[in-house]
Amino acid sequence: MQKLWKDLKRFKDRYRKFILMATDVVIVSLCYLLTWAMLMGRISLTKFLPTMLLSWGVFVVVFFVVFLLFGMYESLWRYAEAYEFFKCSMATLVTATCFVLITQTVLRPPMIWESVPLAVNFLSAMLAGMATLYLRMMYRAYRNTSLGRRVGSGTKKVLLVGAGQTGNAVLQDLQRAKESKYEVVCVVDDDPNKIGRTIQRVKVMGSIRDIPRLVDNYGIDVIILAIPAATNAQKKRIMNLCARTKCQLKKVPDLYAFVTDTTAIASQIHDVSVEDLLGREVIDIREGAAYLTGKKVLITGGGGSIGSELCRQIALQNPKSLIIIDIYENNAYEIQQELIRQYGSKLDLHVEIASVRDTHKMELIFEKYSPDIVYHAAAHKHVPLMETAPEEAVKNNIFGTWNIARCADKFKVKRFVMISTDKAVNPTNVMGATKRVCEMIIQSMDQISKTEFVAVRFGNVLGSNGSVIPLFKEQIAAGGPVTVTHPDIIRYFMTIPEAVSLVLKAGEMARGGEIFVLNMGEPVKILSLAENLIRLSGYEPYKDIEIVFSGLRPGEKLYEELLMGEEGLRKTNNEKIFIGEPIDVNPAYLFDYLTKLKPIAYGNQTQTVVAKLHELVPTFVTPEAKNGEVELVLKNRK
Repeated sequence: MQKLWKDLKRFKDRYRKFILMATDVVIVSLCYLLTWAMLMGRISLTKFLPTMLLSWGVFVVVFFVVFLLFGMYESLWRYAEAYEFFKCSMATLVTATCFVLITQTVLRPPMIWESVPLAVNFLSAMLAGMATLYLRMMYRAYRNTSLGRRVGSGTKKVLLVGAGQTGNAVLQDLQRAKESKYEVVCVVDDDPNKIGRTIQRVKVMGSIRDIPRLVDNYGIDVIILAIPAATNAQKKRIMNLCARTKCQLKKVPDLYAFVTDTTAIASQIHDVSVEDLLGREVIDIREGAAYLTGKKVLITGGGGSIGSELCRQIALQNPKSLIIIDIYENNAYEIQQELIRQYGSKLDLHVEIASVRDTHKMELIFEKYSPDIVYHAAAHKHVPLMETAPEEAVKNNIFGTWNIARCADKFKVKRFVMISTDKAVNPTNVMGATKRVCEMIIQSMDQISKTEFVAVRFGNVLGSNGSVIPLFKEQIAAGGPVTVTHPDIIRYFMTIPEAVSLVLKAGEMARGGEIFVLNMGEPVKILSLAENLIRLSGYEPYKDIEIVFSGLRPGEKLYEELLMGEEGLRKTNNEKIFIGEPIDVNPAYLFDYLTKLKPIAYGNQTQTVVAKLHELVPTFVTPEAKNGEVELVLKNRK
């Protein structure tokens, strides 16, 4: 019996069009004959029988030809939408018009015995149109209902957020699936006109603020977010409400993904990430900086989290050549192989394993490749490690930057863009102080060189090497505890692609000497971030996963600042990029000071190095600055 059913299904699929045509012929014939039967009380069947039979044949042929011309047998009616039904209605109207014209012109006495009554013309066309349309609607409804869908034993109850067009599409796709692991039991939407109504047989049971209540009442397992057009503020509010539950959070992609992917919307549902929770915008990295096209671009630290993303986005701009410098060969190899896989010989790619501290090697590389634009991302950035090895931060960050900047000047680089950090503002740690000196070097070099030197300052990036989120994820995977340094600590966060995209746009704006400041959005409380990340992982904070406070690390401060007070702030034509006015720096004094600092750093005189940093950066104040040379420096500063 099962084999017979499979054979019948295979036959139906193979001859689907012909079966539909034959069905239409039968339906249209019955409707036409029914129309005559309805009029039998008024006319004589014997008198009109020849006319009825002849006009019946004409009617069927006209109907069939018009439906063929309208492509009514090409559509997959199980997926039919309003357009197909509109087409069917128009085809019926054209059929009726053609049949009336034929019966009132060609099929008139003496061509036939009696004229076809006008009532037959209109009623038969109307009945046939309604019947064929109804047949298709019933077929579509049948294929999209649970008659063809098996709900598995492991089905999860779903609450759908959004009763709009996207929510409707998600429901349709989930209900079409023969086997689905999701069953939507309720919908929420903030539109009061939708509350209490149904969408695809599922009731809209409340607004978004009712999510926690509905989750408890209906035993919801999964929440699917289907509002791709929501603003960042709205998304963040929804995510925070959902994060208060123990439900797994998923979302549908944005509208761009819908129109560029032919797969069903429901198949694109994926887990909510911490980036979604923080409400950062999705950046279209294809809209990069066109000024890089046809240029030779050199990136230091090209294997790091920021540097490798710079490589990816710059490669999209079709540069003349891309030169990557990194001291760590594993990272350099990974980005090299990724770019080779993606671009092959289309990208003129060069990778150099070298340290930015090595002046002679840097000069050789610059002389070999003659870059037009330099992005300097190489730096030591781990705050606690640099507190215990300040001389290494000075060697790598300050003198590495000075080496690359002098090479850029010597070999006539057009533009030099340095990646800076919010920790350079009123620094409380060695890493931040060294990056502030790097900004001073950039501004000084701009005064004496034809190269356009600029810096771009931003805060923490999500997922970068050593950042807090990968650490939290590792701790959660291990069963906890999650360590937070202080209950009140806050940070600014940005995704790596967004940060790099804005760095490229800032580089395009550069005229020389600017410190570009990226708009990092709203500050994020790290404790709340840890709690939400635990909930996103399906656990309850403090119950399933403990959170412990480990205390501020050396050099760490509660609040990060993005702009020094004396710098001021200017807007640009990009709302996410601002410009801090350059601070007066005496290049001769700075470079003379660095010349004296270099032997101290390379002599590994740790305490003296820190004291010199305090002297060079007046805003550098640390809790540890209480004795020795540092204390003397602070007294002399007053």
